[in-house]
Amino acid sequence: MSIIKPPTDARPLVLCAEDHGELRLDICDELREAGYAVIEAADGDEALEQIDNLAAPPDLILCDINMPGRNGYQVLETLRDDYPSLADMPFVFLTALSDSRDVIDGKRLGADDYLSKPIDYDLMLATVEARLRQVRRIREQTNREFDTLRQAMNELRRKASRQGFESTLRALDLVSPGLVLIDENGHALFANRQARQLICQANGLRLERTLTAFGGDRARELRGTLRTALKASQAGEETVSCLRLARPGERRDLLVLACSLPKAQGSDPSEPAAVILLADPEQRARLPQQVLANLFGLTPTEARIALALAEGKRSEDIAAQLSIAATTVAFHLRNLFQKTDTHRQADLIALVLSGAMSVSLEED
Repeated sequence: MSIIKPPTDARPLVLCAEDHGELRLDICDELREAGYAVIEAADGDEALEQIDNLAAPPDLILCDINMPGRNGYQVLETLRDDYPSLADMPFVFLTALSDSRDVIDGKRLGADDYLSKPIDYDLMLATVEARLRQVRRIREQTNREFDTLRQAMNELRRKASRQGFESTLRALDLVSPGLVLIDENGHALFANRQARQLICQANGLRLERTLTAFGGDRARELRGTLRTALKASQAGEETVSCLRLARPGERRDLLVLACSLPKAQGSDPSEPAAVILLADPEQRARLPQQVLANLFGLTPTEARIALALAEGKRSEDIAAQLSIAATTVAFHLRNLFQKTDTHRQADLIALVLSGAMSVSLEED
């Protein structure tokens, strides 16, 4: 199958997977009449094939549960396991099943909603519109938060370039994560107080001319993360990436967040090209729960779970700490991924640390 080009206009693209041809035709006609672009699939295998061959992913999937070959549950499970970039794409089941257990199973796999057959088309269009609006709102909010972080990083670079590092030392030492500024060659320009505490033999890190890690695999991972940030800086791009560095003994992984600082051509090579944030999950996160909730529109439970993840705790530990079921933690994680527009726990942790960095700089 050749690559399918998305619509040239801004219409949202909906993939409808339904094995009954007449019903699928009716659903697609209603969607097109409402202004959506639509792609059809007669079964689960064809739905995944369509996704693989699309030039851009669909904005939402409507999927029947009982289909020949790969059923709806299997399609959803494959998407959630093998397509992490589509984690925030709404997935709505079409079902004639009335057993609540079927609904629960689908929710646990990450389904966003259900539409019962026979289809109420007004309800279907309202559901599609609401889910797409929610995704737009989440992405806009997350983009604003990342813009805040990037602006803070650029302001930090501007002040450092204009006034020298000494004038920003006090503010940088008040930032809760460890912070290291590096130039375009990867040479360390500055490390704040928290970074100097974290960079030690006990944590498997050393800072001489460059920031390095002990151990072959750990050293390569760190070099690769720093190299990615520096390449992005030279290309004038803004990137944020997260790395978990294993530490000697039974201690939790050290969290590393690398933020590129885009540089203009002809800029001073000694200016900061990237900011490296270091966080010890064994030290309680300093971003207040309410601030985190306000930043990303989280419920109190979601905020507690996000902070616990940033502290390096696992899902089962969080369930025990909050006295809730592991499935409940998984449900809240799904909501967290949607609200923060992230796809993996590592990305979510990076965003929490980014929020802490942004708030600290604003307060300073």
